[in-house]
Amino acid sequence: MFVLELTCTAPVEPVDALMQAHDARLDTQYAAGVFIASGRKNPRDAGVILAVGDDRAQIEKIAAADPFAAEGVCAYRITEFVATRTSDELAPYRQQLPCRRTLG
Repeated sequence: MFVLELTCTAPVEPVDALMQAHDARLDTQYAAGVFIASGRKNPRDAGVILAVGDDRAQIEKIAAADPFAAEGVCAYRITEFVATRTSDELAPYRQQLPCRRTLG
């Protein structure tokens, strides 16, 4: 699972000008089952997206294709984590920690 944190690198006007294209991109990723939650940060300096996937490179490619990133008005910070605990509604996304082999 991934947390995608967006931070504005431009004034709000160019960001707002790209909002419709950004929202369309979000809709595409929700329909594909990659994004499961998103929203604006408070205070409003961009937003956060919760994404699922096994391939960090795929998530990075999706982020780079966002009009906000492509036009240079927002930067993405991507954090990967293992979701070992979730609400019941998010149970399909629960993950197991990788098994560690012991020496000896």
